[in-house]
Amino acid sequence: MILTDTHTHLYSEEFDQDRNEMLQRAITAGVSRFFVPSIDSNSTNQMYALEQQYPEHIFLMMGLHPTYVKENYLEELAHVEAEFAKRSFCAVGEIGIDLFWDKTFLKEQQHAFQHQIQLAKKYHLGINIHCRDAFDEVFEVLESEKATDLFGIFHCFTGDLSQAQRAIDLGMKLGIGGVATFKNGKIDQFLNQIELQHIVLETDAPYLAPVPYRGKRNESAYTKLIAEKLAELYQLPLEEIARITTENSKAIFGI
Repeated sequence: MILTDTHTHLYSEEFDQDRNEMLQRAITAGVSRFFVPSIDSNSTNQMYALEQQYPEHIFLMMGLHPTYVKENYLEELAHVEAEFAKRSFCAVGEIGIDLFWDKTFLKEQQHAFQHQIQLAKKYHLGINIHCRDAFDEVFEVLESEKATDLFGIFHCFTGDLSQAQRAIDLGMKLGIGGVATFKNGKIDQFLNQIELQHIVLETDAPYLAPVPYRGKRNESAYTKLIAEKLAELYQLPLEEIARITTENSKAIFGI
């Protein structure tokens, strides 16, 4: 059984004390593919070091996370472009709009999001979308860039059924993580109405740990717990959930 964690911040300082052990736990649990999003230029070297250490398991994205869009965002975008000119990545991410913490840089976030979507099209890559308290704003940008070469993952999807369908219609798969196991997560109430071909698994480790670890540090081994929840919701064997969601991840990342 091969499980794929399509979104995990393995370079996070939360893992500094036991990163190798944490990765081994995940591999033992059947998680053998880890897709790592970029947040800003400070994470780049740590990502490269991880890839060098686990070249058969770890695959990197490059992008500027919306909460890191500040006064210097044009410099950060230049860094993203420079890295793409040097080497290949599996996707452009983590990109999008986040209005939960701060609305100050909304215009800059919108510009950075659109610019990086265009970069993905240039390199024929998928995008990995971060959306928090910003569904309308994210969909506005996606609609403006709608095309046959726009595709990717709506990371940490927490919307309703109509928003899920809208994301799928725009070429996105839904990244389903720990929220699907929460009592108040709500997505578990309609998820099985969405065809499994539109779903990928993710942890967003070290954040959003699934039940029974909610509130604690998340890690990639818990991808299996999310797969088990989907097996329950879809009334399918765990191995089938693993197979289909891993195939879906290959369709996005080409790996």
